[in-house]
Amino acid sequence: MSLHDTFGQPLLTFPELDKSPLSIRAKALVFVDPRSRQLRADLERLAPLALPVLIRGETGTGKELLARQIHRASDRGGLFVSVNCAAISPTYADAELFGYSAGAHSGTASSRAGWFGSANGGTLYLDEIADLPLPIQIKLLAALENREVTRVGAQQPNPVDVRLVAASSIELAQAVAAGKFHPRLYDYLHEGQLELPALRERIGDILPLAEYFIGIYSPRLNLALPPLLTDAAQHALERHSWPGNTRELENVIHFALLVSSGEEILEQHLNLPQTLAPLAALEQQLDALLRGSHSEREGLKALLDKAALRLTQLAG
Repeated sequence: MSLHDTFGQPLLTFPELDKSPLSIRAKALVFVDPRSRQLRADLERLAPLALPVLIRGETGTGKELLARQIHRASDRGGLFVSVNCAAISPTYADAELFGYSAGAHSGTASSRAGWFGSANGGTLYLDEIADLPLPIQIKLLAALENREVTRVGAQQPNPVDVRLVAASSIELAQAVAAGKFHPRLYDYLHEGQLELPALRERIGDILPLAEYFIGIYSPRLNLALPPLLTDAAQHALERHSWPGNTRELENVIHFALLVSSGEEILEQHLNLPQTLAPLAALEQQLDALLRGSHSEREGLKALLDKAALRLTQLAG
């Protein structure tokens, strides 16, 4: 984990060997926005504790970066082992997670510790934990509670000391209600939770992240000096809703550097979808509400009365 200082706040990035250009993960996370600073405080509080942690956040927000920082800030000397649960084969999930003994499968002359054994003394990060099959969820909970695993084909369990950090882009409580996630595993993870807000909810992080990506891609593209974002470009970045979160922002900045020719990145270089100006968008919403039900019009009238009073107070 790389930890830099940006705008007076830490910047989390992946180690150099783990910075695959093909990865869909968010590759950087800053703590500039007030919500991010609160997240950082929550992280620093949870990291030293002997508790499992559940990170909830949309795809592309940087959940694995948070997980790595939790491991880094703990006193655990073992490895940080990252597993994408969606990529685990349902057929071999048991062996992949818990390992297998020699001869357990045809053609296997040696044993394997599995992801759980590899994380012994360290941290096991399970991304999109809801994708694990229910039978594996039950075995996972038993391994965590009993602090031991039984490899496929083995007769005796092996003791393990693993801290679980899990992540999900969905509300696990809803998966529990639908019968797709084990309620006791949910309770186990409930002790320590971190909510990673979407990038659109962390507006103060957008420009620092954009500047970071400009600094990363400019030398790769052999630019003598990193171009500057114009005021209009900065405002466009802050207005955009970022459904793809930090990964989308990285792509936007990369594209802008490829198409800009001068010392500045202009708004049109960002190639963002055109959005209505705030007043025009508000006018459209007002028209829709005016065509709505009587209760909606009454609610709109009360809201406009409050807005008018507020405008009068500001003018005075």
